[in-house]
Amino acid sequence: QLVESGGGLVQAGGSLRLSCATSGRTLSSSAMGWFRQAPGKGREFVAAITWNGRYTDYADSVKDRFTISRDSAKNTLYLQVNSLKPEDTAVYYCAAGVAAARNPQVYNYWGQGTQLTVSS
Repeated sequence: QLVESGGGLVQAGGSLRLSCATSGRTLSSSAMGWFRQAPGKGREFVAAITWNGRYTDYADSVKDRFTISRDSAKNTLYLQVNSLKPEDTAVYYCAAGVAAARNPQVYNYWGQGTQLTVSS
C-alpha cells in the first residue's frame, strides 16, 4: 500500500516536499516513481529511482527543480519540488515497480494521489 501526502496550494516559485509512505517490503525491493496528472491530460512521468537509490531519472520539464529520494529506514519515498510553476499543478502519484522506468506499465502498485496546486 502506498499513501502520498504533502500536497497543497503554493505560490509560483515556492517549494514543497511530497511523501509516499509504503510498507517495508514494497519499498525495499522495488523501484519507485512519481507521476502526475493534470486536469484533462494523461498521466505523465515525473521522476524515478532504483531500489538502492543509485540511479535517478527525471522528466525534462522538472529536471533541476525536482529531486526524488528514498529513506528505506523510514519506508518513505520523497519528491522535493522547488521553483514551482503553475504548469506543475496536478495530482501527484507514487508508484512501485520492477524498474525505474518512464513507462507507467512497469509499476505494479499505485497510491491514491495528492493534489498540488501552484498559483500564479
